Amino acid sequence: MASNPNSAMGAELFYELLLGELSVQANEPGAGFSLILNVARKNNDAQLYQRAVELALQSRSGEAALQAARAWHQAQPASRPANRALLQILLALNRLSDTLEPLKTELMMAGPQERPQAIAAIPRSYLQASDKKLAASIVEQAMTEYTSQAATAAAAWLAIGRMRLGNDDLPGTMEAAQRAQVSHGSDASIGPAMLALELMERKQTNAETLVRSYIDNQPAPEIRMAYARVLADLRRYPESMVQLQKLTVEKADYAESWLLLGTLQLQERQTDSAESSLKRYIELAKASTDGNAERGQDRSRALAQAYLSLAQIAEDRKDYTAAEAWIARIDNAQDLVGAQSRRASILAHQGKMGEARKLIQSLPEKTADDARMKVMTEVQLLRENKQFQTAYDVLSAAINRSPEDADLLYDQAMLAEKLQRLDEMERLLRQVMKLKPDYHQAYNALGFSLADRNVRLPEAKQLILKALESTPNDPFIQDSLGWAEFRMGNKAEALRILDAAYKAKPDVEISAHLGEVLWSLGQRAKATAIWKQGQRLNRENETLMETLKRLRVSL
Repeated sequence: MASNPNSAMGAELFYELLLGELSVQANEPGAGFSLILNVARKNNDAQLYQRAVELALQSRSGEAALQAARAWHQAQPASRPANRALLQILLALNRLSDTLEPLKTELMMAGPQERPQAIAAIPRSYLQASDKKLAASIVEQAMTEYTSQAATAAAAWLAIGRMRLGNDDLPGTMEAAQRAQVSHGSDASIGPAMLALELMERKQTNAETLVRSYIDNQPAPEIRMAYARVLADLRRYPESMVQLQKLTVEKADYAESWLLLGTLQLQERQTDSAESSLKRYIELAKASTDGNAERGQDRSRALAQAYLSLAQIAEDRKDYTAAEAWIARIDNAQDLVGAQSRRASILAHQGKMGEARKLIQSLPEKTADDARMKVMTEVQLLRENKQFQTAYDVLSAAINRSPEDADLLYDQAMLAEKLQRLDEMERLLRQVMKLKPDYHQAYNALGFSLADRNVRLPEAKQLILKALESTPNDPFIQDSLGWAEFRMGNKAEALRILDAAYKAKPDVEISAHLGEVLWSLGQRAKATAIWKQGQRLNRENETLMETLKRLRVSL
């Protein structure tokens, strides 16, 4: 029981309070709550009101907690703790309509120095609200007087922006972020930049201008890192790498930047640079002495990612001993699948496919997701080693168990194409589209296949345009569209589309198509230069080799 040494409580009230506490200890919280709340009312004691609220919450009685909080607030309307308790309980009970006045009171009671922080905390308070639109409306009403005050305008607009974002009002969020930046009076404002980054994650490209205005003015390392991650998620890998390279100069000991940079460099086949970046990450990560257990687990998983990437580099160089040595350093059980998959790949490259498959099949299988992961890993291994029929058969067995798994069906369609079973490929892709109408990869795959075979070209183009509705900036789908335009005889449009796609993503497949369009237009020097760039990316790419052979070009 909370003590109140200055209380003028009489013997009768003291006895009632004692009886209340004894009732709580006797596992009769309802009776104890009623007695303590009654004493609180008679004595107008804030500590006893708070005790009554706590007892109600401990017994999971929201209505009782609300009763106590309202009694406290009515008895002591100038008490900020009473008002805050009322607001918090109303939010917990999801009585959003009743929160407007307590919210306004909370902000009014906060002092001028504290008010911006109090405003900034509001979106977190409404995070669990079931009616996001109503929650956003209530917060906007509470912010009315603060959006016009210099000291609070930026915080108020940011709070409004976060509530609009939670309500999926993306244009409204953008407006709020812009107003917050103007209110800050500086482009170097971290709050609007963070909000704009979240808009970029939701494919709102117009938010990038606001992000850039902050990034270009000595940004916090965490924000440059977040921007780099968003660019990577948007598949704008070269731009992401530029940001990461700047970050490694500005803050050379920022470990995570080296990991992402190395991962992207490896993806872009900048093998030597990737190896250097990944080793730098490992050096920094090993030197870290952070005792936080959760961050320690994250660091362990990140180290496993670095080891696997370095193993891949060694494997590509056919240095299987070094590859195995990197894998042996992984001690995180959660990365067992990745480690065993890389080991299996090494065995397969050494001609030991049977052993490789057994290694994957021996992985523990506790859930349906584990079983699925094993299938996907085995299929990928077989596909990489051109054992398409065996991979097809493995998928067939898996699909018999999960006939509506769109990912499995899509992968089987791609294998059917490798096996030249084109009718089967189309049937499977149509099945995927029926199961998941927004599965853009299926539309793109079928559209590209038709265009590549120079058949049903109008249909091919429509399928690819359908895929682009979901991911309009995807350079690989743009590549498909450019190839369809080329097949339809629209060479100038094909060149425009393919050139933009290649600039966005310098990929060997896109280089093969762009080079052929340039070649057909008589721009043979440019075509040759593009093909040579593609060769440097992947000399063994089948599409590029077939293109050069068909056009009788020797580089």
